Amino acid sequence: MRGGAALLAATQKALGKPLSRNPADWWDAVTRFSGSSDKAEAATYAHDVFEVIRQGAHRTTDVGQQVSLAARPEVRWNPAGHSGPQRAQDPECPPELSCSWLSASYDTTDDDGGYGNHDLADRPRDQKIDYIVIHDTEAILPNMFKTVQDPTEASWHYSISSRDGHVTQHIKTKDEAWHSGSQFVNARSIGIEHEGFLTQPDAWFSETMYRTSARLVRYLARKYGVPLDRQHIFGHDNVPAPTADSIPDMHDDPGPFWDWRHYFDLLGAPLKATAGPDSPMVTVLPDYATHKPRFTGCTGKGDPCAPHGSSAVRLHTEPSDGAPLIQDMGRHPDGDDSTEDVNDLGSRVSAGQTFAVAGRSGDWTAIWFQGNRAWFKNPKDHPTAVGAAGRMVTPKAGLSEIPVYGRALPDEDAYPDGVDEQPESPLPYDLRAGQRYVTRSSVLGTWAGKSYGSAPSPVVKGRERYYEIQFGHRLAYVREQDVDLVRAPSAKAPKSGAAAGPSH
Repeated sequence: MRGGAALLAATQKALGKPLSRNPADWWDAVTRFSGSSDKAEAATYAHDVFEVIRQGAHRTTDVGQQVSLAARPEVRWNPAGHSGPQRAQDPECPPELSCSWLSASYDTTDDDGGYGNHDLADRPRDQKIDYIVIHDTEAILPNMFKTVQDPTEASWHYSISSRDGHVTQHIKTKDEAWHSGSQFVNARSIGIEHEGFLTQPDAWFSETMYRTSARLVRYLARKYGVPLDRQHIFGHDNVPAPTADSIPDMHDDPGPFWDWRHYFDLLGAPLKATAGPDSPMVTVLPDYATHKPRFTGCTGKGDPCAPHGSSAVRLHTEPSDGAPLIQDMGRHPDGDDSTEDVNDLGSRVSAGQTFAVAGRSGDWTAIWFQGNRAWFKNPKDHPTAVGAAGRMVTPKAGLSEIPVYGRALPDEDAYPDGVDEQPESPLPYDLRAGQRYVTRSSVLGTWAGKSYGSAPSPVVKGRERYYEIQFGHRLAYVREQDVDLVRAPSAKAPKSGAAAGPSH
């Protein structure tokens, strides 16, 4: 702290300004302290610093130290009314952010008509944008810039720098990037890459990056009407596998150390209890700072990771710490057990995800998860999940089991001549009578074909509706005609924050 204060004082002196006791007199020094040469980016950084001073903060470090900053709501900044330069609306970015453009490649890759690395579209006119997908790069940003300019590689809409939060756009949001591993999700989503490695959150997942990302997502969500919840703003690790055989190849980022609770606070849509503790639905909501489940594989296979706050909650077959972990038969088709490896999603859920309650036993709560009862520790004095209200689906009376899908396709007679019908591929899980899964929206079955040339391919739109459900760690879809809706009431919801545990 003293070192930082000395550097800030040196910056103030270099600007020819007095070492004043009035925080507002330090605005220019704080903007310079950001390290950014972009004026809009530096002003945004300074605004965030002063907002933290006004609101106060409390953090627990990785070694257990308590660090507190008392709130000073009387502090004012920027007395001259300077709000930072307002950047032009190109690229597609909120004006308070520093954004630039680096085009993704759109070119042929072979003599047989192959091309990459994205599809032309006309969203939202030809297809609604429903999702925003959060990625981490698992590489440094300069290497990712090379990737996105290679027509044989994947693509995404935006990249965000870890160091200073700078935003680079690569593809217009009206067009479809190849970022999620599912063409169905790609066609209705925007993909945002965050520089970093999921096993090194403290080194890469910077507060500046979180705040910049939240500003960008708020802007995009408002522009396209995307709900600010965890069935519409989700990680690459929550994208449903489009077919049964693709499940083992789906990605794991941004991983268990991405702080979803803090992220949604920054989005202005805090994750919280919306019903009483005995509700038939629960939202997973561990306290990130103190919730530190064991993980392995951060530095080498089987090696324990350093204890760290986490958004992830582990699931067991019985209400006991000694019970086996829940198995994911799609993730481990050879029958291998779920593990504590940092990249193994087979037996865990994440902050903000909402599930139907399947049972309670003492300090343990069971949820319906991929066709099974899955148990996690949820003590009343320090809950890892809170009551939730909303809608659930359950198989219609008389149906003993219904199929679950990783994409919502059009009915077969909706495909026009010349467009190949996409084969259905139910996921290898059971959704049986009596089970319930949470839904926040429904979609019509659609399919967007590949484009090449100067015009988008037509979007095939079906008449059959599907419900999107929180089926496991990943999302899934069920046909409307196969299910009934069940509502979990919001009665007896606690006061804001009452059952949510300590704030981040």
